[in-house]
Amino acid sequence: MTATSASTTSAGQAGPDIGASFADVTGSEASLRRFLHGLPGVDQVGCEARAATLGTRSIKTTAKAQALDLAIRMVDLTTLEGMDTPGKVRALSSKAMRPDPADPTCPAAAAVCVYPDMVAVAKETLGDSGVHVASVATAFPSGRAALEVKLADTRTAVAAGADEIDMVIDRGAFLSGRYLSVFEEIVATREACVRPDGTEAHLKVIFETGELQTYDNVRRVSWLAMMAGAHFIKTSTGKVQPAATLPVTLIMAEAVRDFREQTGQMVGVKPAGGIRTSKDAIKYLVMVNETCGPDWLDPAWFRFGASTLLNDLLMQRTKMTTGRYSGPDYFTLD
Repeated sequence: MTATSASTTSAGQAGPDIGASFADVTGSEASLRRFLHGLPGVDQVGCEARAATLGTRSIKTTAKAQALDLAIRMVDLTTLEGMDTPGKVRALSSKAMRPDPADPTCPAAAAVCVYPDMVAVAKETLGDSGVHVASVATAFPSGRAALEVKLADTRTAVAAGADEIDMVIDRGAFLSGRYLSVFEEIVATREACVRPDGTEAHLKVIFETGELQTYDNVRRVSWLAMMAGAHFIKTSTGKVQPAATLPVTLIMAEAVRDFREQTGQMVGVKPAGGIRTSKDAIKYLVMVNETCGPDWLDPAWFRFGASTLLNDLLMQRTKMTTGRYSGPDYFTLD
């Protein structure tokens, strides 16, 4: 490996030299396997104990208020159902722009995540609000389709205006040791994110960690995706349990931290699925801050894929502002 010590790239930008930096690693199945299996093994007991310890940190009231607003800014509001309609996507987009219509100081969410055929609807509704449109692609959620189908899926979403693409990896290929196949799919999908004008949609790579069996596999796939050019690494589709957990996200946070130390390149992290309360969200923020540092405490580098979390964040925010809780039906349902 010929890792560089280049300075950190700007927010959201993947370094152009990453592929060249790891060319000797990714040149063959054998060299890629040797590298991934040469990564330090994860101490399961130590990792879970560390995650549990981070989850017990207490923060001051003023810091909690800031954390709630930050968490709201990091939420990707998502609807990925077969019964999705343009009306539902418009309603979700409106909620993303104004999560609490009664409080203009409430920040907007980070993005609205939909299927490719709903991207145009979300884009039209969100306009220039600053809320991004994310689209799942590559045969979500299974990731099982021919490569040309996956790339067509991606190009359709990008052409419709998607700012971000959430791709799923082929877990069957990864678990059977066909690492180079997974790597090449990520590289090809990243290329499919490029628009005719040369700009590109950001690529989030979903691992579906609940199917990866071991913490060592989570570390390996994190490095594989980063070497392939992922802008973000993401735990789960939300369709498989367990989804995001603190220990799994800790391993991914350590991976992006180590990747930055080695290459100068920042990569974002997105835990998705199963994060439902403000208390849980703050645990993740504490973990990211203590593992990666404050640079990652920004929607450009950390997101929550947890639509149901938003209502609890809003209720806790209202409690801190007014001294009383609003009922859960005060805010619109997702």
